[in-house]
Amino acid sequence: MITRIWHGQTKAEDADKYLEYIQTTGLAEYAATCGNIFAKILRKTEGNICHFFTVSEWENIDSIIKFAGNDFEKAKYYEEDKKYLLELEENINHYETYFS
Repeated sequence: MITRIWHGQTKAEDADKYLEYIQTTGLAEYAATCGNIFAKILRKTEGNICHFFTVSEWENIDSIIKFAGNDFEKAKYYEEDKKYLLELEENINHYETYFS
């Protein structure tokens, strides 16, 4: 199993709107991709900045490629991300995942 973690930041005042947006874009596409086990959003506001982390679990790298394309270590962005995000981080983190 592979865990994929993406990070982005918005202004705190845009956090609720951005949360709605990523639920209808990224999370919806995760769920529709064969090999996705689950996805969730973590959110934390620090002062006037809100951090978002999407954490998704995948069967294997091939299933991530179905979602993100061959360059799966690059972050995947949607049309309106530029409207909300303070920066477009280029890379994404992947981790082999084990359970007890």
